Amino acid sequence: MSQEHLDYEDRVNLGSYYTPPKFVQLAWELIKPYIDAQTTIIDTACGYGDFLKNYGQAHTIGYDIDEDAIKIAKKNTDKVQFFRTNSLHNVSREKFGIPQQSTRLIVVGNPPYNDRTSLIRNKIKQVDFEIDGDITSRDLGISFLRSYNKLEADHICVLHPLSYLIKQTNFKHLKEFTANYKLIDGVLISSGEFPESAKHTPFPIIIAFYQRDTNGMDYDYIRSFQFRTEGETRFCLSDFEYITSYIRKYPSKQDNPIPDDSLFFWTMRDINALKRNRTFVQNYSSNTIVIDKTKLDYYAYVDVFKRNIHRLPFYFGNCDVPIDDDLFKQSKHCFISDTIRHHPYLEKHFQIEPIDKKQVESELEIYFGLLLDRHQA
Repeated sequence: MSQEHLDYEDRVNLGSYYTPPKFVQLAWELIKPYIDAQTTIIDTACGYGDFLKNYGQAHTIGYDIDEDAIKIAKKNTDKVQFFRTNSLHNVSREKFGIPQQSTRLIVVGNPPYNDRTSLIRNKIKQVDFEIDGDITSRDLGISFLRSYNKLEADHICVLHPLSYLIKQTNFKHLKEFTANYKLIDGVLISSGEFPESAKHTPFPIIIAFYQRDTNGMDYDYIRSFQFRTEGETRFCLSDFEYITSYIRKYPSKQDNPIPDDSLFFWTMRDINALKRNRTFVQNYSSNTIVIDKTKLDYYAYVDVFKRNIHRLPFYFGNCDVPIDDDLFKQSKHCFISDTIRHHPYLEKHFQIEPIDKKQVESELEIYFGLLLDRHQA
C-alpha cells in the first residue's frame, strides 16, 4: 500500500515509499529458513507494515516515527504488534522489547535512504528528529544499518542503495557495521520499479541479506561478491577493469595555474552522473578536470561510452566506467573518430585521420558486445 497519507515533501523527508509486493516476497524468501519459535522479527521503519506478517510462533513487531502510518498498519492486521517511536534515538534492545538472550533477532524492511547532501530534491530535505550520535550519518539509510548493529541483530534483510557497498567511500562510512556483518546474499533491483521514484534516473538497489559475523567483511570481499539480479544474471565488480586506472575522475588543486592551451572534461562521478553531465567542455570551472593530454585517448573513450550507456543494465549505474584496455587499443581509432565527429575542435589534438562513420559504428558494436557480454541491456 502506498504511503498515501503523506504529501510529497513528507514522503521525501521520511523516506516513505511503497515497496512492490514481489520485493517483499523476495526478502521473506531469504529470511524464511532462519525463522522459528525463538525468533523476533522487527521492522523499525515499517510504514503500513507491508514487510510484516504473522509467521507461526515468531514474535513480529513494527515500529515507525509516523503516527498515522502506525494507525493504518494496526487496521491492516491484528497479527502483528505496532508501535510509534523514533527508531534512531536511544537505540537498544530494551527500548524495542527484545530479550538480550535466548532469541534470534531478524530485521527486515525498506528503511529510508535520504542522503541530505545529494542535490536531488535537496531544497525540500529536512531531518528534524533526533539521531543517536554514534549512528548519525548524512544518509538515513546508513544510520539505520548502524542501528541494527547496536541491536546486535542476528540477520538483516533490508533494501538499500547498492552504492553503500560498491562505492569505497560509502563502504568506509559503514565500518562499525561491516566489522560485524557479512553479506551472504544480495538481489539487485532498479529504483525505477518503485512507482513514486520512477521519474528520476533509476539507480541500483540491493535486497541485502546480512548475517552477524565477528570477522565482518572488507571491500575486497564486496569487489569479489557475486550479486544476483532478478533474471539470475550474476554481477561481480572484479569482473571488470575501470577507467579510474587510467585517468582522474575529479578536479585537482594541482591544476592551477591553468595553461592557456588546456583541454577540459567534466567531473566523472559514476555512470548515472555521466548520463546527466557533459564530457568535453571548452571552458574551465570548478567542476572541470584539466586533461592530461597524454591520456586524451581515454577521455575520448569516456565521451564515446556516454553515447553508449543505453547498452548497460541498471545495476551499472553507480559503477565507474568499465573498460577492456586491450580491446580499446585495438579499436582506439574508432573511439577517437567518433569523438572528433561530435567535438570537431578536438581534431587537431589527435594524431589520426578520422574514419568512416559506418566502420566506427560497426567496430563499436563489436567492442561493447565483447566488453559487456551477458550484461547487455
